[in-house]
Amino acid sequence: MASRFVAVGMIFLSQTTLGFLGNFFLFYHYSSFHYTRCMLRSTDWILRHLTVANSLVLLSKGVPQTMSIFGLKRFLNDFECKLFFYIHRVGRGVCISITCLLSVFQAITISPTNSRWAELKLHAAQCTGPCLILCWVLNMLAATIILKHVAGQQNSRNNTEEKDLGYCSAVDTGNSSIVLLHVVVSSCYDVLCLGLMTWASSSMVFFLHRHKQHILKTSLSPRSSPESRVTQSILVLVSAFVSFYTLSSIFTSFLTIFPNPGMWLVNISTLITACFPTVSPFILMSRDPRISKTSLACCGRDKKFPMLTRCL
Repeated sequence: MASRFVAVGMIFLSQTTLGFLGNFFLFYHYSSFHYTRCMLRSTDWILRHLTVANSLVLLSKGVPQTMSIFGLKRFLNDFECKLFFYIHRVGRGVCISITCLLSVFQAITISPTNSRWAELKLHAAQCTGPCLILCWVLNMLAATIILKHVAGQQNSRNNTEEKDLGYCSAVDTGNSSIVLLHVVVSSCYDVLCLGLMTWASSSMVFFLHRHKQHILKTSLSPRSSPESRVTQSILVLVSAFVSFYTLSSIFTSFLTIFPNPGMWLVNISTLITACFPTVSPFILMSRDPRISKTSLACCGRDKKFPMLTRCL
């Protein structure tokens, strides 16, 4: 095996392993808060679902892609290919849905009491659970169309209308109207989510600026509040998502346009798609004092860290 394939395989293996461990570690800590004196924030329930979606994206793409690069060919049958691509599509869709929900929820939470969104504060926390369930259900239904366009290479007949994706093949069913309708609906959904993220992020930046100006005028402590820290973390998370999502969409478009995309294009597209699920848990852990201080003060049991027990 050529050294360049070994290097690419090690990159995929490292990315998948690191990302999965990061998401598992974050999910574990958010779950462990239930059994300690540290109370969950309102956004923690949403972030737990994000870690699950991230893990699905990493495992469904990273594992078979790594095995393919290391020389395993035709190791997935038709059903397994459809299953892996279906799980990836669901995980990817839930990622954008939950990131959008997270940014909108936080924008409503920190909005001032005299704003037009103030009335939604009382109902936002109650709607979180149903909204999360709706995100999963809608994306599970929308992802079913991928089942018609993916096949295992074991069933490949050297059809020129098939695209080699490394371990599976993309099949052209010939029904262009249905494919076009799916592309349009998916694009509209993604644009809607990105638009809501942009609006929510802009609102959060505006609210934080007003809050900072209020602190300066009243000569209060310049120390940022827990709400401000959470909001800043979500802004960083949303910025990372939009950046990686834009790059991923560009390379995915290339895969769709080119009739015979090279494996280098497939590998780069897969690598970029997995960047956000890999990076996001470390962004959240680095900015959450409850996690960064856990080894020293197990969720507030140490008197040196009383802020760890505060719930937003």
